[in-house]
Amino acid sequence: MIDPFIAKRYRSERLFRFHGATALVISVLFLGYLIFDIGTKAWPSFTENRITLDIPIDPTKVDAANVRKGDFDGLVKDALRAKFPEVTARGDKKKLTSLLSVGAADDLRDLVIANPAVVGTTLKYGALLNDSADLYLKGSGDSSDVGELQSTFLKTLRDQGAIENHLSWRFFTAGDSREPELSGLRGAIAGSLLTLLMTLTLSVPLGIAAALYLEEFAPKNGWTDFIEVNINNLAAVPSIIFGLLGLAVFINFFGMPRSAPLTGGLVLALLVLPTIIIASRAAIRAVPPSIKEAALGVGASHQQAVFHHVLPLAVPGILTGTILGVARALGETAPLLMIGMVAFIVDIPKGITDAATVLPVQIYLWSDLPEIAFQSRTAAAIIVLLLILFCFNAIAIYLRKRFERRW
Repeated sequence: MIDPFIAKRYRSERLFRFHGATALVISVLFLGYLIFDIGTKAWPSFTENRITLDIPIDPTKVDAANVRKGDFDGLVKDALRAKFPEVTARGDKKKLTSLLSVGAADDLRDLVIANPAVVGTTLKYGALLNDSADLYLKGSGDSSDVGELQSTFLKTLRDQGAIENHLSWRFFTAGDSREPELSGLRGAIAGSLLTLLMTLTLSVPLGIAAALYLEEFAPKNGWTDFIEVNINNLAAVPSIIFGLLGLAVFINFFGMPRSAPLTGGLVLALLVLPTIIIASRAAIRAVPPSIKEAALGVGASHQQAVFHHVLPLAVPGILTGTILGVARALGETAPLLMIGMVAFIVDIPKGITDAATVLPVQIYLWSDLPEIAFQSRTAAAIIVLLLILFCFNAIAIYLRKRFERRW
């Protein structure tokens, strides 16, 4: 006969396992729904619709010797009107040509500049649609956004096979724009990478050096205890405080450029430094004391034992702290808003002193805009941010496994 107390304990254990499994299933369902919702909203941003037009590159409108001054806007609009010769009213013609993106003429100009030999010939060209027409064709927009007549034009073009859907490389290669169909993430991605490069360059060596000193070389007294307490407190300080510190010290006092990866990297380095120090100290402390004692026993100095034996074994744990620091720095918005990285930046930053923005701030900017297409852009930017974060984590995990040793 089973003891009643043992049976009760088994029932309690089964109930605990059931609750744990239920919590896990609920978490997976919520995560799956979140990913599905973001993915469905983001998908329209990864493709774009174009109207296939036969455009005569008239030498009277485009001079081969000075292509940039050509009337490419007129060429694109004339080619679109030619598909609807029955449309003669001025207002209807305006509604027809308003389906085109303002970037359609610029794309044609770039194409002709790259190959001036097409002047005088008829060029088959895919003209980019504006955001409302593009979303309407994807089934994500409202017919009221394009109008009844314009929706009729789009259906006719689709029935004629003149609408082509392509992967939107522009989303990854262009900078920001006021027009949703022309906006891209290249500037924000470049800004994020430059800012993270500055952050890691400053925070990782300083964090590891501080952890080694506090754990292995610093005397145990009231001063080091005071430093340790403050490091732990700094890890819990709200991020916007670091933004205010960066604004007061780096910009107002030292005169560093606003909205630059240099200043943003310094602010984020201060933000993640306590996390890296705490994680690195824990990793160093986790190395068995016998390893250092064995090195000292065969004649190694204290410094040699630390740098040749303890530190290499602590690298996996240090990389874990670095992962946490990168994840926090990559997703931070508040401190960067305080130093001006919320500006509308069109150009792609080429250096750490150029004006730039970062992915979280770009997401914040797009989410605040009224156009429906920017909602899709926001969701797509979130996916790109998560993918970059996963890539950084994958690299760090690989390095951690690569250097991991068992004792």
